[in-house]
Amino acid sequence: MDLIAGLIQTSILAGGVLALAALGEVLAERVGVVNLGAEGLMALGAITGIATVVAIPNPALGFLCALLVGLMVGCVFAFVTVYIRANQVLCGLALTLMGTGFAATIGKAYSGMPAPATFAPIAIPYLSEIPVIGRGLFTQNILVYLIYIVLPIALHYLMFRTRHGLNMRALGENPAAADAAGIPVQKIRFWYVAAGSALAGGAGAYLTLAFVPSWSEGVVAGRGWIAVSLVIFAGYRPLNAVGAALLFGLITSLGFVGQARNWPIAAPILSMLPYLGTIAFIIVPVVAWQRMRRIMAAPAALGEPYYRDVR
Repeated sequence: MDLIAGLIQTSILAGGVLALAALGEVLAERVGVVNLGAEGLMALGAITGIATVVAIPNPALGFLCALLVGLMVGCVFAFVTVYIRANQVLCGLALTLMGTGFAATIGKAYSGMPAPATFAPIAIPYLSEIPVIGRGLFTQNILVYLIYIVLPIALHYLMFRTRHGLNMRALGENPAAADAAGIPVQKIRFWYVAAGSALAGGAGAYLTLAFVPSWSEGVVAGRGWIAVSLVIFAGYRPLNAVGAALLFGLITSLGFVGQARNWPIAAPILSMLPYLGTIAFIIVPVVAWQRMRRIMAAPAALGEPYYRDVR
């Protein structure tokens, strides 16, 4: 029973990193912009969170600073891709390279240093006392509750139950038609790309302040790329993205349990499980389910810059 409770708790914690980054990517891609800089943004957020709590031992402040760093860098990325109309893929790759390199340079002073302050678990009365699942589901930190409950529901409602959400999705499908209807294409694209970048920065801070309470070079370990793939697997929907992130959290936690209990599987293979899962969950829907391909199709104008004068 303790093993199952620990597995649930670790799965939720591990999936929270991917869920927050994936939600940020959903915001950007729904308005038609591909942001492949999630890895770099998460690295910047991770080192920002650690550096902040070392100076001021307040994890909430560290998380907020990471959000602000992600927002500022995201504004630069959004300006270049939305207004200047630079190639989105190349800009995203450049952001990843610069973000990870800059974070590694700053992080040398904090390498191996445990976080002085982290987000503590909050036990929900009565619910946390439920046998087996209580400790895993209802003894989590405040960020987990926000990421798995509040944020995805709010984004789903915004996207699919409001007029603004309809306008937002129209930008990803047909920006020329949206512009003709009076929707400010560039303005909305800019701010949603910036907001998505802020969430990616927050995901990095979650990593070092709630999941792995320390900084080391390479601590993001490809989670940004997994988050990008999760958005594809989730059909660009917030609730699906969170569910997929939780599934990957379970795969990650299985690797931890296997190493801790000395399963007869090589440790490198157990560490590879999340990345093997990424490949599998991208290939299987494309090959096996034609209907799933239609349901989870990308926005029609994804990755395409919008030129108003040629609409």
